[in-house]
Amino acid sequence: MNPAMWISKTGVQAQDAKLQAIANNLANVNTVGYKRDRVMFEDLFYQVERQPGAQGADGNASPGGVQLGNGTRLVGTQKVFTNGNLQTTGQTLDVAIVGGGFLQVEGPNGRPAFTRAGQLQVSAEGRLTNAQGLRLQPEITVPANATSLTIAENGTVSATLAGSTTPSELGQLRLTHFVNPAGLLALGDNLYQETAASGAPTEGVPGENGLGKIKQGALEGSNVQVVEEMVDMIAAQRTYEMNTKVLSAADNMLQVLAQAAR
Repeated sequence: MNPAMWISKTGVQAQDAKLQAIANNLANVNTVGYKRDRVMFEDLFYQVERQPGAQGADGNASPGGVQLGNGTRLVGTQKVFTNGNLQTTGQTLDVAIVGGGFLQVEGPNGRPAFTRAGQLQVSAEGRLTNAQGLRLQPEITVPANATSLTIAENGTVSATLAGSTTPSELGQLRLTHFVNPAGLLALGDNLYQETAASGAPTEGVPGENGLGKIKQGALEGSNVQVVEEMVDMIAAQRTYEMNTKVLSAADNMLQVLAQAAR
């Protein structure tokens, strides 16, 4: 096979992966707490025909040598954990994290899971859960006779009970921090889980030790910038087209050689 065909094939595959990530970002532009993905590439091994600095037939050292690349490949994807815009909803159980940190819930597989989506709900048992019904950790139970609920910036949850004018403290939302949040495992459903790459979780009080604050009656929107994604999509499409043109050119060259050999 013509080496140019192989190289352009890797380029087509790379741009296809980039377009897939862009499509997923655009599909989640309105997903609460979504963090955009970016793809990372690396060049493949090189065919070294002459080492840099090697002496030629005339005795002079080659300043650059002859190194021919063999294409590119996807080396990884990365979640970008910049904050999204705040969306004021006025709903009592909506909370946004202003700054770093994650809410912890009891994951679907029994392991702790973490989320930035603050669309909280109250279960039939009165426990605070996320939108999927997974219980917040530590658990907070809202009495059935609660008439109003207040969530402070430090996560303290208070409720005014029927027949009383003094709020009662029910518990406190706590946030979890990771040294490398980009290393978290994305489960879908706005959930992440700890991995060896993310480091161990560190739990703390909102607003302390670099953790964000809790804002009641608001949600954190997606951090996807539509214009930026559209520009990246156009660039990826053009690069894809150029790689397919290289494939066509290499194919034409092989056809000429085949005809000449007859």
